[in-house]
Amino acid sequence: MSDDAPGDPALLPAELTRVPSSARVWNYWLGGKDYYAVDRDAGDTVAASYPQIVTLARQSRQFLIRAVRTLAGELGVRQFLDIGTGLPTMLNTHEVAQAIAPDCRVVYVDNDPIVLAHARVLLANTTAEGRTSYVDADVHDPERILAEAREILDFDRPIAVMFLGMLGYVADFDEAKSIATRVMDEVAPGSYLLVRDNTDSGDGVREAADNYAKSGVDPYHLRTVAQLGEYFAGLDLVEPGVVPVEQWRPGAVELGATHAEHTGDHGGLGRKP
Repeated sequence: MSDDAPGDPALLPAELTRVPSSARVWNYWLGGKDYYAVDRDAGDTVAASYPQIVTLARQSRQFLIRAVRTLAGELGVRQFLDIGTGLPTMLNTHEVAQAIAPDCRVVYVDNDPIVLAHARVLLANTTAEGRTSYVDADVHDPERILAEAREILDFDRPIAVMFLGMLGYVADFDEAKSIATRVMDEVAPGSYLLVRDNTDSGDGVREAADNYAKSGVDPYHLRTVAQLGEYFAGLDLVEPGVVPVEQWRPGAVELGATHAEHTGDHGGLGRKP
């Protein structure tokens, strides 16, 4: 367990400290402190076959930062539905958005009990004008997500729907598409869909995905770039389209990663007409 682990193991259900969590493993790769030994071991196992995973994690966070800045700044979006939040780290969605537009509203969605505990404490407004909330729901239950998000967000105004590294946890690709479509069907015209996932880019990443599943974490299902493009059917892709995340409107380097190395991670942003 790290020095500042996400809670006293004696106060948590035993299975939470014996089985790795995707949110805590991701936190470990990002250089956070909210993980246990079992999460570190799972992360190291993946890194042994896919050393780029730490670069991937940091580039993915840079992608989030750049995309949210684009949405809140250039595109004028004031509402965000971040599905598959993970553990709070640095420069979370609400912090980035509210730094640009203080009145932004952000709803986070996750179902990890430790993520929930952290969210209640850390995912708080950074401005008096904005609002930040959390929905305890599974990605497979879009009806619940939509119902609870409606308590915070105005579905008659544009919303940025975010699935960052989340849809790969849905085993069936058609189901993953239907979840994204279901949510986008409910949001207003002028809303946006932001998707990022890792792709089947070689033997190393496939071995890493296999090792990840064997560690006890929920399996992550690699997609093709063409499949990622299918999430945006009926939407107008924002330039530069679905591309490697380091090539999506590259700007200032943050979190210690560079934009040069391609890890197989791809992302895109589409607008609902």
